[in-house]
Amino acid sequence: MAKNILVLAASGNVGKQLVAQLCAAGHHVRAGTRNPATVEFPADVQVVRAELSQPETLIGCLDEIDAVFLLWPLHTGAQLPKALDIIAEYAHRVVFLGTGGIPDLSFEDQERLVHGCGIESVVIRPSAFAVNTLWWADQIRTGDIVHGSHGALPMSLIHEADMAAVAARALTENGHAGTTYTLTGPEVLTRVEQVRVIGEVLGRPLRWAELTREQARQRLLADESFPDSFVEVLLDGYDKMMSAPRPRTTATVADLTGRPARSLAEWVSDHRADFR
Repeated sequence: MAKNILVLAASGNVGKQLVAQLCAAGHHVRAGTRNPATVEFPADVQVVRAELSQPETLIGCLDEIDAVFLLWPLHTGAQLPKALDIIAEYAHRVVFLGTGGIPDLSFEDQERLVHGCGIESVVIRPSAFAVNTLWWADQIRTGDIVHGSHGALPMSLIHEADMAAVAARALTENGHAGTTYTLTGPEVLTRVEQVRVIGEVLGRPLRWAELTREQARQRLLADESFPDSFVEVLLDGYDKMMSAPRPRTTATVADLTGRPARSLAEWVSDHRADFR
């Protein structure tokens, strides 16, 4: 049976994938985004304004909605409890994609809020996004050397299409309520190895040049596309990950979707144009 689903932060990498997958499966999709006039979706998708920093804007988006996908793109979680309260007044289910990018709200805090909101809830805890390697795209377009810090940091990068596929099932199938799913890609690669894989797919001899933390900090602060408020959060996160045990991969994507998680090489192949 088709569901009426609201996808919030729908113009983001995961949101766009999720909208496409839900539409392909025959569900009725409402796409919530900060500025509807600047986003294109399929003609049968209803696009509405949803500003998560102003949770009251969600009220006009939730009429007749069965389930909500929520990704929190802000660098403060101050308004998340209010947003969840509003969603719980209208919808029967919420699927939340957790993030490490909220300095004042740990993942455990996010999980507690979502599972305690009073409706069916699913939390997805993803590993690092493969799309974050696009931070290197400008360097790759102009040369064969990628400068960065924490080159030895091991990560399991996950494709946005896999996150969307798991979210689609959690939104539309029964049996997931109250669950937290940990998603990873199929491999663990250091940042140096990630650059090597990108080069192999692009047919380029890319190599890594290690920066100190301070050099990386200055480089990020000089990048106008990167929010200054997130620079220390990111670097602190890298420091913490460096001291943590080596990450392990999970089979959750395969278990829930019936196909293995996509590799970084597959992700790069899907995004070749972004590096040109």
